[in-house]
Amino acid sequence: MMTEIYKLHGLTKEEYERILEKLGREPNHVELGILGAMWSEHCSYKSSKVFLKMFPTKSERVVQGPGENAGVVMLDEHVWIAFKVESHNHPSYIEPFNGAATGVGGIIRDVLSMGARPIALGNSLRFGPLNDPKTKHLVKGVVKGISHYGNSIGVPNVCGETFFEECYITNPLVNAFCLGVLPAGRIYTSRAKEPGQVLVLIGSSTGRDGIHGAVMASGEFSQDKESKRSHVQVGDPYFGKKLIEAIMEIIEKDLVVGLQDLGAAGLAGASSEVANKSRMGVELYLEKVPLREEGMEPYEILLSESQERMLLITDPEKVDEIQAVAKSHHLECALVGKLTDDGYFRAFFNGQVVAELPISLIVEEAPVYVRERKEPSYIAEIRNFHQEQLPEVDLKEALYTLLSSPNICAKEWIYSQYDYQVGTNTVLKPGGDAAVLRIKWPIRPQIKSDKLIAITMEGNSRMTYLNPYEGGKFVVAEACRNLACVGAVPVGITDCLNFGNPERPEIMWQLEQAIKGMADACQYFGVPVVSGNVSLYNETVEQKTARNIYPTPVVVAVGVVENRKFLDHKFKEDGHLIFLIGDLRRGSKIDGSEFLKRIHGKVLGDVPEVNLEKEKALHGLLLRLINEDLILSAHDVSTGGLMVCLLECLFGTSLGATINLYTGERLDFFLFSENPTRVVVSVKKEDAETFKDITEAEGIDWVLLGRTTDDGILRIELYDEPVMEEKLEPLEELWKNTLEKALSHTL
Repeated sequence: MMTEIYKLHGLTKEEYERILEKLGREPNHVELGILGAMWSEHCSYKSSKVFLKMFPTKSERVVQGPGENAGVVMLDEHVWIAFKVESHNHPSYIEPFNGAATGVGGIIRDVLSMGARPIALGNSLRFGPLNDPKTKHLVKGVVKGISHYGNSIGVPNVCGETFFEECYITNPLVNAFCLGVLPAGRIYTSRAKEPGQVLVLIGSSTGRDGIHGAVMASGEFSQDKESKRSHVQVGDPYFGKKLIEAIMEIIEKDLVVGLQDLGAAGLAGASSEVANKSRMGVELYLEKVPLREEGMEPYEILLSESQERMLLITDPEKVDEIQAVAKSHHLECALVGKLTDDGYFRAFFNGQVVAELPISLIVEEAPVYVRERKEPSYIAEIRNFHQEQLPEVDLKEALYTLLSSPNICAKEWIYSQYDYQVGTNTVLKPGGDAAVLRIKWPIRPQIKSDKLIAITMEGNSRMTYLNPYEGGKFVVAEACRNLACVGAVPVGITDCLNFGNPERPEIMWQLEQAIKGMADACQYFGVPVVSGNVSLYNETVEQKTARNIYPTPVVVAVGVVENRKFLDHKFKEDGHLIFLIGDLRRGSKIDGSEFLKRIHGKVLGDVPEVNLEKEKALHGLLLRLINEDLILSAHDVSTGGLMVCLLECLFGTSLGATINLYTGERLDFFLFSENPTRVVVSVKKEDAETFKDITEAEGIDWVLLGRTTDDGILRIELYDEPVMEEKLEPLEELWKNTLEKALSHTL
């Protein structure tokens, strides 16, 4: 008789009935656990799959697009790069340290499983307001977990972003990114070549941590997080480092035909995915799995998400040599299964069959939902906004308020805890528009690259909340603009789509619209999406009231600096001219801006629309100006607007600036608008005419803002009349120390 035990595995009644129909019998406890994990939102993408097809995924550089553990693109004829971003949101709320640490470990193994050596990490973080003690606890725990794992394993954390908003108070977002390098032509996938090849489990021993992790990550939250602590994996970066070196040695010795990370759904998930991609079946021998806890049952062995484990696909005659390599690195290693030709998943324990399911049922026949979509009622309400009705504010007071916003102030307290220079590949460190790395480490003695890699992470959930379609365009445009500011051409994007409960039509509408906006921008810019992750059910239910996060697509754009010419965002010397370039002929909108939120306490309006034609032209112009040595710095106008952009160009330089504006707009709107497609650049006086001619020829607007000075003072003038004069030292001190003070202050 059918019972409601299926609910314990995250399945609905309809899904359970579908399983009964396909099997012609009731599944046993182990089989139900496997299907519950693999049919979860986290593993099957059953609510988002229909929309992900909108993304462009191919280009001349793409070697491997979505569908594997990470995407791979060509850097040049010698080196390829693999990269991906993933979420570890729910675990990081339950256990901030371990949740964030294992997020880093998991994304490293995704890249490693492509045969790539991990060389760079990044993270995108979202938390509730900093005046909440719980938020402070989460921030400290998450940052400590990220730094502990990354620093210990020896992979630099080079880029990221952090935002604070009320909607994340009980649902923080922790998105982890990794990039690795591999020799051109030597890519591994999670596929066997023929039946009879075997599966070797290597790494750490298997424990009970992380069981039900995939199911837990695919449901809404309640405040009862204590009961879910056992679902959170516990990582060991020192084992992770040994695993990296062992895998690199195994690859160099050509001992495997494929690799698969053990992540969500553990051994059951990894082995069934290998079998499905190989169009084969699989047999597992669970008594051979190295265990660290006594008395573990087949259910636990199959679904444990213990960290630092990988599945190797190899020929039987190479197992002894693999085990010898594992032993030399002090890792557990065992032959735990083999590929078959019958398309079935079978797990044995001491000779007894404990699970027998069609591979297609586990992986391919998970339901795909086309859920109802409906525009949220709040959209009509927030669009009824007229910025001209807002009272004018004192510029100095507004500036000090914004610089003390946790969304604008320096994030040095966070990234200074990360070793972002380990490996000595980091050329441009965190704090600017994008990180830049060299490939000086030879994968093999004869393999190297003269090109540089640029990486940037972007997300603007407030804009996506106001208008998901335009917000999706907005995020992609800013990520590509960041690359252009440092002199890089984008070669690929990986994204993490963090949204609320997909069973709510309003959330599905947000998801569909955001993906469409992102896809349209990617298509126009010619940038493929090569990998990614979807994190749904970011919803907290308290006293029968649901709180969903803002729709939060996070974009990581990876670019190539072709000729090693790159820029940072800092002004260089006294007497240089400061220009604003981009799409400047439309009025300044403060919709969705930090100025509107912090000064006026409102999240209203529409998104300042991205003109994709102008945006693409601006990217091309920046690359040309950098290659021809006509600009000395470049920094895009983003959170906080033009005023904050100018200050970020000045902080840390001891320089000042005189800005003389000629505009009929309200000065507070002009200075604090977050209109897209605008970049501040600095130019030598003798290059100014050439710079202006080229900018105009490329169809891009420009305006001379002023010049740098040597006195450490910011002067703002309007039609040559003084408006504000402020020493930069107190402004920089406020900007630099706000986050640390907020986190150390006891309420």
